[in-house]
Amino acid sequence: MRLLFAVLLTLISLFYFLPFAIAFNKKRANSGAIFALNLFLGWSLVGWVVALVWALKEEMVV
Repeated sequence: MRLLFAVLLTLISLFYFLPFAIAFNKKRANSGAIFALNLFLGWSLVGWVVALVWALKEEMVV
């Protein structure tokens, strides 16, 4: 039972921080801000979706 709980908690945590993982993998300059948004507002669905969209959005180089 403990193993099942640990695996479930790990999977939920990975899904919760999915926007940050995407931003980190894409080597975004603002991945720290995406992490902060995801950490503090990811619990609300709106904050998580905003972080995900921000992580997936293409960066414009000026």
